[in-house]
Amino acid sequence: MTLASALARVQNWQQLYKAALFETDREKLPSRIAEAERALIRRARELSTMFGNNSEESQSIDDALYALRALHNCVELKTREPQAT
Repeated sequence: MTLASALARVQNWQQLYKAALFETDREKLPSRIAEAERALIRRARELSTMFGNNSEESQSIDDALYALRALHNCVELKTREPQAT
């Protein structure tokens, strides 16, 4: 993998992660979260096969996955709450 392609992969998961975090349309949010999670997991798998010190990016991925799961749980709770009349 070249440096340019590695940088593109980092930017890809970061962009998808930010898109999920800042999505304001509740209809689109679940798919944004799922798309970002897939990109994060794919990148984590790539890092696990690479040599070198990738601990900083690996930690960032773990943190991002944790945040997305928390956001996902909040969305699920919101959709289960009875609507105020």
